[in-house]
Amino acid sequence: MIEVFKTNVQEVEQSILIVGKLLEHFPDSIINFDLEDCDKILRIHASSISNRQIIALLHSYGFHCEVLP
Repeated sequence: MIEVFKTNVQEVEQSILIVGKLLEHFPDSIINFDLEDCDKILRIHASSISNRQIIALLHSYGFHCEVLP
């Protein structure tokens, strides 16, 4: 399963922090950001994904996150 999110993460350092925290919750996932995209895309490839948990984690670090349709 692959889920794609729109975020407002701007810096590479921020994306590294978020990926690390997400991997703590979803250790067998492939997670990456595309900060070159205008929507600052976060992609997560995992067998099981909790959109609510991902959005809550980004919000806890002060970032906006929403599922792209």
